[in-house]
Amino acid sequence: MKKKIVDQTLLLLPMSLHLKASSNLQIEISNQYKTLQFSENSVGSFFDTFIPLHHHSLHGSLSLAFLEGGHHSRLHGQFLQDFRPTDVITFPPDPEEELAGEICISVDQAINESKNHGLTFEKELSLYLIHGWLHLVGFNDLEDMDRKIMRQEEKKAMSLVEKHDTFPDFRLALGD
Repeated sequence: MKKKIVDQTLLLLPMSLHLKASSNLQIEISNQYKTLQFSENSVGSFFDTFIPLHHHSLHGSLSLAFLEGGHHSRLHGQFLQDFRPTDVITFPPDPEEELAGEICISVDQAINESKNHGLTFEKELSLYLIHGWLHLVGFNDLEDMDRKIMRQEEKKAMSLVEKHDTFPDFRLALGD
């Protein structure tokens, strides 16, 4: 079994799909956010739209984890020694385990930040997935110049997804 950062015992409704744009990648989705709903096919179409923009040698399973803010912050602290809330945590590929990488998303952060950024929740969450993917294919955002390049690449990917209308159908169900 492939090792992942997110604890397998916590997975709710695990989904798996193959990408058309890359025969070497399979997406595994762990939705641990109780009210987040979406179709796995919409996530696959989304990735199929923008991953051809950047040459990569990733293969195996790309793990996506949609998490509650508290769980996401604990991961941030455990692996990066920073317990403050953040939007995306990306874990690098492990070719020996056939893991293309892992993108952990804070759904709570997307809910809050979408209001600040003037984006819909669907687009904010999509931006986080693009951001995580860009880290996996070699982009960084620690230095000002790298951050500027990362933002340009995010815009390029978002524009392409907008043009093809392939944003995932992310939505929040009414809570209990």
